[in-house]
Amino acid sequence: MRPGPHPARIARGRHCRLPRSRPVRRVRPPRRTARRWREPGDRPVTVPDAVRWPGREHRRLSEAVEYADVVLSAVSARLLSSPTPCRAWNLRMLLEHGDDSLAVLLEGLTAQRIAEPPAAAPPDPARSAADLVGAFRRRAAELLDASAQADSGCLVSVEGYPLPIDCLRTVGVLEIAVHAWDISQACGQRLPLPEDLAAYLLTQVGLLVPRLGREPLFSAPVQAPARSSSGERLIAYLGRPVRPA
Repeated sequence: MRPGPHPARIARGRHCRLPRSRPVRRVRPPRRTARRWREPGDRPVTVPDAVRWPGREHRRLSEAVEYADVVLSAVSARLLSSPTPCRAWNLRMLLEHGDDSLAVLLEGLTAQRIAEPPAAAPPDPARSAADLVGAFRRRAAELLDASAQADSGCLVSVEGYPLPIDCLRTVGVLEIAVHAWDISQACGQRLPLPEDLAAYLLTQVGLLVPRLGREPLFSAPVQAPARSSSGERLIAYLGRPVRPA
């Protein structure tokens, strides 16, 4: 094997020779190629900056619907005449009221307006438990779809007064979650409200249901037991007995 140059010779430059300079060849500019037009489907989808996607309120609405869906599995025909924590309402009346409430919320999310609701129709004794539960679930699914598509920056006209659509979503969370709790009590299921969902509603319920001027829609608040959960404190604030007999 032939030895290479010594490092000292490399340092003195005797071993390294630079090539002689030569004229630089003319560099041609790149050819201009024809512009390729994108098809409409090739362009990325962009969202206008003004659109606000659903956030926390929509997620809470989904949690309330999931809780109600579990509760509804306990409804049966023999329980439709059972009393509920709502004054003067049995389970049949409560299920029909829940369906009507979901219809009003759905109108607000889709049409961005809520007219004065018509007078409540008397309960229909011919409707079966399966029909009442199925109608509630279908309406709740439609409500979730409408909420997912609604722009959170919109306002809803409620009898001529503007209301932020996220506030309407929160009303839906309260309506569905609390009435689902009522249904659970009437069925003997006694399923507590999810703690995280109830804690969120506790931060909002004072704005939606003030202590003054709430009757006859809500009873006066009752005292919650010591060491109550968030769900128990919420139920007590809305005037319902926390542990009904």
